[in-house]
Amino acid sequence: MQFEGRRKLWFNLVAVLLVVGLCVECSHKSSDAEIASEIQNKINADPNIATQQITVGNSNGVVTLSGTVGSDQERIAAANDASQVVGIKTVVNNLHVSSPAPAASTVAPHSSARTPLSRQRTKSFRPEIVRTKATVVTIPEGTSLSISLIDSIDSDQNKTGDRFRASLEAPIFADGRIIIPKDADVDGQILDLKSAGHFAGRSEIALALTGLSFSGKTYEIETDQYKQEGGSRGKRTAETVGGGAAVGALIGGLTGGGKGAAIGAGIGAGAGTGVQAVTKGQQIRLPSETVLQFRLKAPVTIEPSSASRNAGRVRVE
Repeated sequence: MQFEGRRKLWFNLVAVLLVVGLCVECSHKSSDAEIASEIQNKINADPNIATQQITVGNSNGVVTLSGTVGSDQERIAAANDASQVVGIKTVVNNLHVSSPAPAASTVAPHSSARTPLSRQRTKSFRPEIVRTKATVVTIPEGTSLSISLIDSIDSDQNKTGDRFRASLEAPIFADGRIIIPKDADVDGQILDLKSAGHFAGRSEIALALTGLSFSGKTYEIETDQYKQEGGSRGKRTAETVGGGAAVGALIGGLTGGGKGAAIGAGIGAGAGTGVQAVTKGQQIRLPSETVLQFRLKAPVTIEPSSASRNAGRVRVE
């Protein structure tokens, strides 16, 4: 019995030590200096990088590579090495590619002059940003999208299922910066459309957005519906028909009494119907540049960009 108690105590002690070790390991977070050192070691061990004149800096996951390498391949390999280290969000590649030294056969005999390294020509590059998967942003459900129509929509001309083009009227922000630029391309679809008839009824239309495009990428989106109803002409139809019948009866009574009144009423009603038949109920017309509001029904993950390639685009009527 005493042996069994000691055995349980031993197992409990081992379990506690394992939990403490795991907690200590999880709580450790690599510092900027440790991450920079790991990247430096990875670059130094890369057989594809012969030139080891590279300096690594890191601040909150943004790594800057400085120095000189011997080729474009070495420059790209160094950036790839840095981007593979855990915790890195962005790599700014400021490495320069040095021109190869002149061959020995081109040096004049008995000449010992050498071009100083500081005078060697270097190939200048603009800072290149290598983005990793951590740069994507998810726009939450309920985000408002203000769009401006490019294609006009008419309940008397369009039909259910027709697609239309629009552009983003206002940019989308996240963390205090623009992630989707103004004038980004927007695609939409007419989900339902009813045109007013000759005698009664009203026009109805329902729209939704289906796609968002900018910086060469297209994203499927799901939004709520924009709905609108046109005015009804049903009451005016009855008044016009009734008025025509009354006038016809009056004419019939003046020309022939009771029978003439009945005939006149029929003619008047027909005349009233004919007048109404050429005037439909109110149609819904949304011209180009009409601004509409939608909201996302589901979140969408995008690669953010503040640059717009659609600024100054001519509207299509």
